[in-house]
Amino acid sequence: MTSTARDRLTVDEIGARRRARLAREFSTADALARAGDEGYGRWLDHVSPAAGCAHPVKLSGTVYRVEQSTGRITSERHTSEMPDGLIYTACGNRRASVCPSCAETYRADTFQLVTAGLVGGKGTPASVAGHPTVFLTVTAPSFGAVHSHRTGSNGRLLPCHPRRDATLCEHGVAPACWERHAETDSVVGQPMCLDCYDHPHQAVWNMHVGELWRRTMIGANRDLRHLERLHKTRMRLSYTKVAEFQARGAVHLHALVRLDGRDPDNPLATLAPPPGISAGQLALLLRSAVGGTAFTTGPHPYRPAGWEITWGSQVDPRPIRLAAKDLDDQAEITTTAVAAYLAKYATKATETAGHLSTRLRPDTVRSYTDLATHTGRQIDACWRLGQRLRGYDAEEWATSWGRLWRWAHMLGFAGHFSTRSRRYSTTLTALRQARRDWQLAHATTGPADDVERLDDGQDTTEVVISSLQYAGIGWHTTADALLASTAAAQARDRRRTAREELTTATAG
Repeated sequence: MTSTARDRLTVDEIGARRRARLAREFSTADALARAGDEGYGRWLDHVSPAAGCAHPVKLSGTVYRVEQSTGRITSERHTSEMPDGLIYTACGNRRASVCPSCAETYRADTFQLVTAGLVGGKGTPASVAGHPTVFLTVTAPSFGAVHSHRTGSNGRLLPCHPRRDATLCEHGVAPACWERHAETDSVVGQPMCLDCYDHPHQAVWNMHVGELWRRTMIGANRDLRHLERLHKTRMRLSYTKVAEFQARGAVHLHALVRLDGRDPDNPLATLAPPPGISAGQLALLLRSAVGGTAFTTGPHPYRPAGWEITWGSQVDPRPIRLAAKDLDDQAEITTTAVAAYLAKYATKATETAGHLSTRLRPDTVRSYTDLATHTGRQIDACWRLGQRLRGYDAEEWATSWGRLWRWAHMLGFAGHFSTRSRRYSTTLTALRQARRDWQLAHATTGPADDVERLDDGQDTTEVVISSLQYAGIGWHTTADALLASTAAAQARDRRRTAREELTTATAG
């Protein structure tokens, strides 16, 4: 299966495939021993906070219950008294290819964060639903001709690069292709000529895309000052954005940009902008800022003049409309669709480009730098450009080009995949705290010493303080992983069914 096809799998499908793989690997004897143990129910309850996690973190140590008012320790319990002698906590990895369960939690949180900035809620006023908002997509420039998936207005596949008079490059390759590539074809995103493709420039561009976005927003806010003078009021741009890897390995950004009014005496307030400004005007402002932003990097030993950093020609600012139905207008996109789109790509990384690895080291990098492949050359470019040469200050190099070396496994991209401006909406931290508070309020009652969780505690006058240390990653056995994952899937199905029934009852 190609990386693009794998990118389309839902979290449930990824989880089902993982459980099927575990079922093929697990020991029947281990599973029967665990499920037949009289403490199986207690073990399942104990591991439930991390049951769906593919790589749970194991912790050992002591958990104390302390009175808030006096600081007196009312009880203490060592993990050796608990099932498996450990506490399991979810890894929290946002990447669906690494841990589907934790990625689904991250996706749901991102969806809530994005939606709150579109229609209000979670501390954001509902009036933002009437603010001009644009869904902006900006891409990387061309670093060389690549195979592409193209469709016509009728949806039919078009030839990749239909050029009859294409001249051969210096390496004897013609930049032409008459094939009709499906979106899932493995050749999509691959260079026509590996030797002509500018892999170093792409690596440097990926590293500087965050700075390019920052300068673009500075330019957009500078243009916004003209509208302020025209309408005689203060305004600001609030946004949230996600980064997505294209099949060629370059990053492009999807951003929701909202126009707000601004009170200089109360910067925390989110006000409505003047009624005379439309989302179309905001789209024109953003397009102008994107087209007018470019800079040149500092000198590098391999390129003293530096590299030019600019956006590609494909810029797509689309107004947002309040709707949850189909996209019947090609010029607009609905709030629900864009929130789901951004949330999905917040859980993706380099797998779309055909690469997936942890941070690379000198003893592991050569396994990924196959110069006969496009991805191998990208990693090799990051590794070579990021290596400090003799005679250069170590601290200065680390803050400039050293990031390419550290982030070679991300093809040079060293930024966050999901970011937002300060006033857009709530934060992921606030959403996680709200979820913990809800879990505490709805925790299953039972003997105090039966199950221990890091956030547990029925008495509101007591807090739980943990003195824990890292004890490893993963489940004890493959059978344990399968049993815990299956229980988490069943619980997820029950919650989904309950939501569907509630929605049906409400609609009726």
